[in-house]
Amino acid sequence: MFLPSVHAEQDTEVLLQFIRENPLGVLITGLKSSEQDFLQCTHVPWVLDLPEEASGSNAHIRAHIAKQNPQVKAMIEAVDEKPPNVLELDEDVLVLFNGQHDHYVTPKFYVETKPDTGKVVPTWNYAAVQVYGKLSLYYDSKTPEAGSFLAQQIRDLSAHTEKSVMGYTGGDKPEAWTVEEAPENYVEHLKRNIVGIKIEVKKIQGKFKMSQEMRPGDREGVAQGFEKLGGETGHAISKLVKSRGELHDLKKKEAK
Repeated sequence: MFLPSVHAEQDTEVLLQFIRENPLGVLITGLKSSEQDFLQCTHVPWVLDLPEEASGSNAHIRAHIAKQNPQVKAMIEAVDEKPPNVLELDEDVLVLFNGQHDHYVTPKFYVETKPDTGKVVPTWNYAAVQVYGKLSLYYDSKTPEAGSFLAQQIRDLSAHTEKSVMGYTGGDKPEAWTVEEAPENYVEHLKRNIVGIKIEVKKIQGKFKMSQEMRPGDREGVAQGFEKLGGETGHAISKLVKSRGELHDLKKKEAK
């Protein structure tokens, strides 16, 4: 990821919170395989375990994907010796998380520079976080390690997405769906057809590209432009442009 200082987010807590708020990530691997493509990716929602929750110094992210996924087959093939419980890849993997809102930025929004010099071009505003780490694969649900991992993973992911994504918190809101509502034998059948993934976060990087590099008047023009555009995306990006611009100005002031 290209990380110009004006866009880079250095606060690890902010980056981890970004993952919580945007759980759908793209798992990317590069593994030599006799039958599968070298480069593989899978879109999958993740659960985040903070360092204190993960009983270690690093955060972890967890997911589960279909056992028949070509990426899983490449992972299993990449491990020379197959232990009976958990496979660990030697190569680092990459997971990319994108923000919920991104949008094209027209030069018409640059109300300061465009009338002054005309030296403006289109761009795209977005936010993203990427994680590098070591992957452990829980590939056999009949083993105690994988069975326990998958049971917890399914419960935790359901609880997180039901509450944080759907807003099902109970009280004056609907109650969250739980795994226990599905037939037990049905859940066990599904577990036999998925594998669990845990990644120890070795490096985390992120950026909020929200017009911080532009002159104050242009940033205000971008914020107003998206506010007028309306809709959930327009309002969200307008708010981000304002907040990220203010943060940029504050850091610039403190650096003097």
